[in-house]
Amino acid sequence: MDKYVAYKKLGICREVFEFCEGIEGELSERYRAIDEMAEINQMKVLDAFRKEQVQEACLMGTSGYGYNDLGRDTLEKVYADIFHAEDALVRPQITCGTHALALALMSNLRPGDKMLSVSGRPYDTLEEVIGIRKSQGSLAEYGISYDEAELKEDGGFDHEAIRNKLTPDTKLIAIQRSKGYSDRRTFSVEQIGECISFIRSINDNNIIIMVDNCYGEFVEDIEPTDVGADMSVGSLIKNPGGGLAPIGGYIAGKAECIENAARRLTSPGLGREVGATLGMMRDFYQGLFLAPTVTAAALKGAIFAADIYERLGFEVLPDSKEDRYDIIQSVTFHDADALTSFCRGIQAASPVDSHVTPEPWDMPGYDSKVIMAAGCFISGSSIELSADGPLREPYSVYFQGGLTYPHAKFGIMNSLQYLVNDGAVDRNKLR
Repeated sequence: MDKYVAYKKLGICREVFEFCEGIEGELSERYRAIDEMAEINQMKVLDAFRKEQVQEACLMGTSGYGYNDLGRDTLEKVYADIFHAEDALVRPQITCGTHALALALMSNLRPGDKMLSVSGRPYDTLEEVIGIRKSQGSLAEYGISYDEAELKEDGGFDHEAIRNKLTPDTKLIAIQRSKGYSDRRTFSVEQIGECISFIRSINDNNIIIMVDNCYGEFVEDIEPTDVGADMSVGSLIKNPGGGLAPIGGYIAGKAECIENAARRLTSPGLGREVGATLGMMRDFYQGLFLAPTVTAAALKGAIFAADIYERLGFEVLPDSKEDRYDIIQSVTFHDADALTSFCRGIQAASPVDSHVTPEPWDMPGYDSKVIMAAGCFISGSSIELSADGPLREPYSVYFQGGLTYPHAKFGIMNSLQYLVNDGAVDRNKLR
């Protein structure tokens, strides 16, 4: 059967198909390198499973208090092994990445302490956690102050700004690996390690360094805890959940930091001893096992998207030739209607709710309307094919995910088809 016939049935015109096929044919070497990284990370994950003797009993889960949950306790050892950390907290009670970050911050900071972000302004949803935007229960309400060191014009860490912002009351330094809704580049683990080394060289006074690792797990063969981070924090409905984890978050790092987080998550005196897993452990383990190859599929989709939209004259970040340090690809349209068309194309390419038309709305934790395409098996799972963006200048969309590469590929093709149909891309540019 002619491959185009399968795409034609899904609404892809001949011009879009041939344009995208031609670009894909030039990406074989990039894809080969991604597959090799996935293989390295797959062996790392398998080694941790074997070392901790994961067994069928680990997949069962518990109810009630969750005392003596073998699967939960073993999974946390597996995460600690993978991240080369002293300990890890991996729980379904951690509801999302923002919650995991808030937990790491609130459990390791005390009234009178200061938090310093050295990667500029954190992601939108942390603004209310910190108190940058006034919110009930924020760090600011508990007497925890905040400051930030802006990045240099080239997007790198500004060592002099960091030096000037460090004060005796600085207790925790936050680094955001991924770019969020900004136009900077994502940091590599090596760059994060260099920044950590600089901070330690001028002030090693028990400062805790926390890295927001969302969207970055398994993209490289090392993680922030390999280069000196005290805590690496993320969400299980992103890379490490492999598309199977239905909820959850993790914190991996220094034992004291993890114990503080466990006591904040449950209560003092109980800590990590409670927290039932309610039948989710099979998905947590199997998702983690699949995570390296699922992340690889998402990376291939991101590179495919960058090449296509760069050829069409749009601003893309990263560009088509840059090394990748997370799964996110941004495309800037400078036009709200084009942003909306892109997201509607992604939604229509989804296996779930493909008939739904996404509309901008006031999402919790954001200061402007956001349009989100996420026809996912797990609601809001951004390791699955998804795209979102704030309805504000410069009208950039942030595309990520794809449990399989063919699905990520079709999603990008369909986004282009919607832009062509809506007149945002001239069909003649595809010839």
